[in-house]
Amino acid sequence: MADLAFINEMEAKIPTGKVRTRFAPSPTGYMHVGNLRTALYTYLIAKHYDGTFILRIEDTDQGRLVEGATDVIYRTMAQCRLPHDEGPDIGGPVAPYIQSERKGFYIKYAQWLVEKGHAYYCFCEKQESEEDSGSFEREADPCRSISLEDALKLVEEGKPYVIRQRIPSEGTVTFKDEIYGEITVPCDTLDDQVLIKRDGLPTYNFANVVDDHMMGITHVVRGSEYLSSAPKYNLLYEGFGWSIPKYVHCPPVMRDAHAKMSKRHGDPSYEDLLAQGYLTEAIVNYVTLLGWSPKGENAEREIFSLEELGRVFELEGISKSPAIFDINKLTYFNSEYIRALEPERFAALAEPYIRQAVKNEAICPAAIAALLQQRCEKLTDIPEKIGFFDALPEYEPEFYVHKKSKTTLEGCLETLRTILPRFEALDNWSDENILKVMEDLAAETESKNAKIMWPVRIAVSGSMVTPGGAVEITRILGKDEALKRIEAGIAKLEAALA
Repeated sequence: MADLAFINEMEAKIPTGKVRTRFAPSPTGYMHVGNLRTALYTYLIAKHYDGTFILRIEDTDQGRLVEGATDVIYRTMAQCRLPHDEGPDIGGPVAPYIQSERKGFYIKYAQWLVEKGHAYYCFCEKQESEEDSGSFEREADPCRSISLEDALKLVEEGKPYVIRQRIPSEGTVTFKDEIYGEITVPCDTLDDQVLIKRDGLPTYNFANVVDDHMMGITHVVRGSEYLSSAPKYNLLYEGFGWSIPKYVHCPPVMRDAHAKMSKRHGDPSYEDLLAQGYLTEAIVNYVTLLGWSPKGENAEREIFSLEELGRVFELEGISKSPAIFDINKLTYFNSEYIRALEPERFAALAEPYIRQAVKNEAICPAAIAALLQQRCEKLTDIPEKIGFFDALPEYEPEFYVHKKSKTTLEGCLETLRTILPRFEALDNWSDENILKVMEDLAAETESKNAKIMWPVRIAVSGSMVTPGGAVEITRILGKDEALKRIEAGIAKLEAALA
């Protein structure tokens, strides 16, 4: 018999009166982009309606668990600034929040559903893989017609069993989704899915319904691949006599027009994107817009803080169409976020990447960061742009010839020979003084500034493309190193012209 005292006790704990959402990942590895989007939408719905955001760990599929995966979930949520109001680590009124710690609950609810006539004990010999797949012909199952009294006797005798949902033989089931609207499905297309397996553990399809009810969840956000299971969830809610939450089935995130994103195909996870130099804020902003768009006055806007998204996020903005993940679009978002950072924060983020290329401790990474911030799309772009600070690379004399600046080898040699003693005479090695030396020489020779700055830039960097110009690079290198490189440039040009 069902433990009604336990069930009534649990029912009394269910919070009511406000929006409650849950992010319920399985600890099976990395946090892929679709998972992160589900977490974001779940969080934003709760924030928009001043509700409660819950983290629940769904670990009933023990065979797929990956060591350390729960830590990835916690770390990702913290980095993305998605704090949960209730969860395994902080508790709450409907604890525990880890499914494996709730396994004693499900059999009690399944037994209650059997007594209500919406489930039954099945003693047929089926492999566990067949049970999990739900592959079972209802008409061929003789256990549907066994009386509850006879079934309980077999249970008491120790005969192995599963508990299956009893789908009506006729009629239809209609459910409403906030994105796809009302959907009606004939009952004869639905299988009597397994709710409790032979080992006493629940299937995902049963545990998530029981947990959502017991936790008072008002909005269930998940991928559109679960639309086919929603009719059976609906029938479970109706069988128990419970209120049905709002279903929000999100369209898939695709790698292209034909294939969903997949780690197996090399598509990046959240942590992969971080390793590729993307900022968390940019990832969060972009992923939110994968399948959702703001309405009204914000319809044309793309850049939002997380707080702003919480204010403007509405379910009506979610599209029915699949969203295609565009790495170039994410890169654009990232460059916008990098440029908007406070210089001190960018310098702190950039320093590890700067130090990959610039080992010389005498060179200030913050000074280099100041050159990079407006010229950088990803943090991983940094090392390849700045290696010349650490050591002057080998370069060709032809680098000095620049059509736009109207420079020649002979002219550059004369410029470097003239400017070297003037730089040597500087006591205060600052941008202003370095610039004045070059501007004065340009005025004396009736040249444009670029004609003087180009040969200095090549001499101190050995590169035709650099973050920052001649003034900044010369100052950051320091007087001694800059003069040394200019002397080397003079020698290179003299050799080329000999």
